[in-house]
Amino acid sequence: MTVETTTLSNGLRVVTEHMPGMESTAIGIWVLAGGRNERTEQNGIAHFLEHMAFKGTRNRSALQIAESIEDVGGYINAYTSREVTAYYARVLKDDSTLALDVISDILMNSVFDQREIEVERGVILQEIGQALDTPDDVIFDWLQEEAYPGQPIGRTILGPAERVSGFSREDLTGFVAEHYGPEQMILSAAGAVDHDALVAEAERRLGGLQKRPQLAYQPSDFLGGQRIVDKSLEQVHFTLGFDSPNYRDPDIYAAQIYATAMGGGMSSRLFQEIREKRGMCYSIFTQAGAYSDTGMTMLYAGTGAGQIEELALVCMDEIKRAAEDMSEAEVNRARSQMKAGLLMGLESPSSRAERMARMIQIWGRVPELGETIEQIDAVDVARVRGFGERLISAKMAMALYGPVSGAPDLAALKQRLAA
Repeated sequence: MTVETTTLSNGLRVVTEHMPGMESTAIGIWVLAGGRNERTEQNGIAHFLEHMAFKGTRNRSALQIAESIEDVGGYINAYTSREVTAYYARVLKDDSTLALDVISDILMNSVFDQREIEVERGVILQEIGQALDTPDDVIFDWLQEEAYPGQPIGRTILGPAERVSGFSREDLTGFVAEHYGPEQMILSAAGAVDHDALVAEAERRLGGLQKRPQLAYQPSDFLGGQRIVDKSLEQVHFTLGFDSPNYRDPDIYAAQIYATAMGGGMSSRLFQEIREKRGMCYSIFTQAGAYSDTGMTMLYAGTGAGQIEELALVCMDEIKRAAEDMSEAEVNRARSQMKAGLLMGLESPSSRAERMARMIQIWGRVPELGETIEQIDAVDVARVRGFGERLISAKMAMALYGPVSGAPDLAALKQRLAA
């Protein structure tokens, strides 16, 4: 399998990986504009724009967009994150040109019909309402807001209902004009794909996009804080976040291995100590997330009102203990889980296309898998313990939601770590 990259004359980057024996192609365009690229008054517009992409172009109605792909047995979708908006499809190999044509069409020719805007506004408001009614969804937005208060990267991707209710057609077209330039786009495809043919098709469909100034986003600053919301629920939802490496920091691998060892599976420390031994929760996990200039190692658990204090304090004890006695066996297991997850995931063309786009975004190139494996294998026990020590003194954020009476506040948890 060979990764090939080409940059069109207007700056749009094309990256492909041919996978022998595949009968399908995963193809998409990753636009380097997400929630953190929004100004305060635009919060939620990147996500709104993603929805509107499927609501009609100068060449296709909303139904025709869906039928174009589904008539050939494929699927098309999109998502918005804090740093990227992606539009992608999976089709049989003979239909890859069709998929590129449809994706290019929705990016370049969306009409943003006013009636469709109102229909989709209602859909998004329902989505916001559903998220607010789902405690283990909203709690992560609150944690993000407390970690990065008053910053674009701390705002919810969906946006507040009052802003979504007021977005106009001009707001949508304005965001496109600001951020949907060719240099902000990465066309990535994997599977049964011919690089040269795809480049030629991309030049024909997207080569006419005009360059535009790239707007810098506001740098992030992990400040930390807490949000404790009392509500009559069956469980207390508890999240804790620590200031951590960004995705270009070499310590990101130590952070990810640490998070895997602490709460990445049934054999992890927190799962064993808090669920298996003490029976205080059903769900508990940790993960290390990263952005271009910041990161957060996050812990989540859901427990009963009478157990939240003990659960939170035991978590602090385990975090403190891991900095002292994380074992070689635990690190080896976490490394194996990371490598297996990476390699198994890349058996899918869709995962490969997404990885390549992400690597181009981060590094401007696609590192060999062996290079990534070497980085994972280079993380030893000392580095993982060192990262654990770093967390003990790191800035922290917390969100609690549910019957929170008796729950410790952030100051109490910091004191437990420092003791």
